[in-house]
Formats: sequence, C-alpha cells, structure tokens
Amino acid sequence: MTTSIQFPQDFVWGTATSSYQIEGAWQADGKGESIWDRFTHSPGNIKNGDTGDVACDHYHRWSEDVRLMAELGVQAYRFSIAWPRILPDGRSPLNQAGLDFYSRLVDDLLAAGIVPYVTLYHWDMPQALEDAGGWPVRATAEAFVEYADAVSRHLGDRVKNWITLNEPWVSAFMGYEMGVHAPGRRETAAAVRAAHHLLLAHGWSVPVIRQNSPDAKVGITLNLTVAQPASAGEADRRAAQHLDGYINRWFLDPLYGRSYPEDLSARFEQHFPQGLDHLLIGDLSAIAAPTDFLGVNYYTRFIVRDEKAADNLPPEVIPAPKEEHTEMGWEVYPEGLYILLSKLYGEYRIPSIYVTENGCSYSDGPDENGRVRDARRLSYLHDHFQAAHRAIQEGVPLSGYFVWSFMDNFEWAEGYSQRFGLVWVEYQTQKRILKDSALWYKDVIAHNGF
Repeated sequence: MTTSIQFPQDFVWGTATSSYQIEGAWQADGKGESIWDRFTHSPGNIKNGDTGDVACDHYHRWSEDVRLMAELGVQAYRFSIAWPRILPDGRSPLNQAGLDFYSRLVDDLLAAGIVPYVTLYHWDMPQALEDAGGWPVRATAEAFVEYADAVSRHLGDRVKNWITLNEPWVSAFMGYEMGVHAPGRRETAAAVRAAHHLLLAHGWSVPVIRQNSPDAKVGITLNLTVAQPASAGEADRRAAQHLDGYINRWFLDPLYGRSYPEDLSARFEQHFPQGLDHLLIGDLSAIAAPTDFLGVNYYTRFIVRDEKAADNLPPEVIPAPKEEHTEMGWEVYPEGLYILLSKLYGEYRIPSIYVTENGCSYSDGPDENGRVRDARRLSYLHDHFQAAHRAIQEGVPLSGYFVWSFMDNFEWAEGYSQRFGLVWVEYQTQKRILKDSALWYKDVIAHNGF
C-alpha cells in the first residue's frame, strides 16, 4: 500500500544559497573585501587552498540560474546579499553597482514567478569592520542597521520576505571562538560579545526593515539541533542540556523575550565587562523585537556523552552506522527534524516556522550519459519531508521548506570538497546539470507532496 503525503495548500517550496558560496566576482564593480576573502586568501585556512573568488560565477550567470530554478518549478528562492557589495567599507558611501545587481536578480525572479527571500547577513562582513573590531564591538551592530536600511529601502518595494541573520551561532562561535571560520579568531570572550551584538543587530534592524517595507515579513534563521544524552545518567543529561543551551537556547531565549538562559549565564557573564546583569535593559527588549517567522537550519543531531563522569551509565542512544552518515560526517537523522520542530512550537509558540536549510553532501557525479544519480540525496530529502509533514499534522505551523542547496558551491572551510547541490556544477566549465534529486523535487513541488 502506498501512502500519499500532501502538504498544506499554501506551503512554500524553495531552495537556498548564500552570496560568498556562489557569486565569485570577489572584486567586481566596486565590491569591498569581506572577512571570507581575507580568510580564504590566508594560507592554511581552507581545504586544498580553495577560495570563493570564482565559485559558481553566479554574479555573471544569475540569469541562467534563475532559468534553472524556474525549470524546477521552485516557488521561492532564499539568497543572501553581500554586505561589501553594498557598503564596501561597511558603512557609507553606498556602492550603487552592488545594489543594481541584486535589483536585477529580484526582478528576474519575480518575472519567473519565484518569490525572493532575502538574507541580509550570511557571514561575509566587510573586512574594514573586522579591522575595527568586528562583531565583538557594539559599533558593528550599528553599522549593520545602516546596511539593512540601505538594502530594504532599495528592494523593499519588491522583496516582502526578509531574514536578518543566518546562523549567528556559527558567526560568533566558529568565527571568534573556534577560529575555523572567518575571521579565524580564538577568543571566547570575543565570541560571547559577538553573539550579543549579532542579536542586537537583528533586533535593531527589524523595525527599520518594517518601516522601509511595511507589508513585509521579517525573521531570523538559526542553526538548531537536537541534543540527546547518550544514557539516562545524570552526567549525560546535564551535558546534553548544556549543549542545547550553547547552540539553541542562547539565541532562542532572548529572541523570544526570556533573556539569556540562566544555566549558561554563569559560564558566559564573565566575558562581558560588567557581567550580564549590567547589560542595558534596552538591549534585551530590542533583541526580542516581534518577528513574523523563525528560519530553522537543521542537518543532524548530537548524541552527548560526558566522558569525564566516573558514574556514567552504559550508552543507550547509539548513532547510526557510518554508512548512514553524509560525506560531511553528519548522521542522517530525519526524526530529529520532527523532534526539533515540535519542541520549538511547544516551547516558544512561534507563529510561523520555515525550514530555511536542510540538505546533505554527497559527491555523486555525472555518469557516462551525463546523468547524476544521487539516490542518497533523494532518499535523505524524502525522509526529512516526511518528518516535516508529521510535524505539520500535529499542529506545528511550518510554512515552507528551502532545500540546501540549489547548486554545488564553496563549502566554507571544506572548500569545494563537499557537494550539497540539487544542481551539479562543473567548476572548470561552470556547466550545470540537474541531478536526479532535483528532478524528483520538481515532481514533489508540482504535486505539493509525494
């Protein structure tokens, strides 16, 4: 017996990219240097010494890419704007050529019947702002508001869906604490302050976007996970709770008016000059600015084990075997998406949620006939769509799903070694090929289910 899965009539099917990962043209038409330009040009930071200088050359091939999206029938496209294309030094003067590029892209998407969802910040901050202190200093949040104002004034008549930030946890902690992402710093205090100023930039920019585009919907995208204790032991449960606080609640709680979570505050308050208790009360109310939706980026779960605990119980939660992991090494766990969506709605009563990223890295390439048979990606998406549908059936207000990614691209510290795309990109020739997963997704969109 075959079960048919049908999504709500107004459900939005989309795909997603980010500026640095696909655009290339890193010095074109007055664009300033970004922290990722500087980071990738510094030896030893990126696998194989790769850079995003050319990437998918989307800056010159955007029209072809929009045609491919239209061929797939995607209803929405989530893309990010490169801050240094608009404000090369982070603040005025404005670079009109950069705005014109995105204006043409928006017009072409709308002409093709594709709704633009614009992310203002997907990690490529102008290097000039990093030189002045970067996200750990409050002035960067103020500069972001100037940037958000410029973009929303110029595109707000046509763009009606705005995402302020993508994954501020990654920007703050992978960029300023772990040093594996730009700008490559390893300072916990800087990371904690960066996280606060990222949230502040979001909160301050929400009313600005609303003023410039009054009928728009505004949200933020977080990378969220499911942290499960390896056993029922107290040590493992505490460790899982801590990880949930570090990745999830440190951002969710202040965004939804709960201040910072108490169980993490003791760890982090030392990194503010006067402690968390002395934060301006206006900061927390600004961060909790009402939004229309939350974007959720989900890829895998974490099974958490306190290896130092002497009285640990034997593990009960075991990760899937290695063959059920993607080439990024991430466990394929679609049940986690259902758990996460249910928990988010249950705890925060968020009015609308989008899966703004979900996808997998598999390197299956063209066969002798030029066909890309990426069966593992197709299966991955099928199972995650099922998990999302189950959450909808149980009352979660899931409004749409953006598959990551539209095409293979520059995968940050992994360079070009990982392929997440629905579309195969031959980087030497820039040839694009729709993979089997893309053709299956086209059918899902056409039937609003499978």
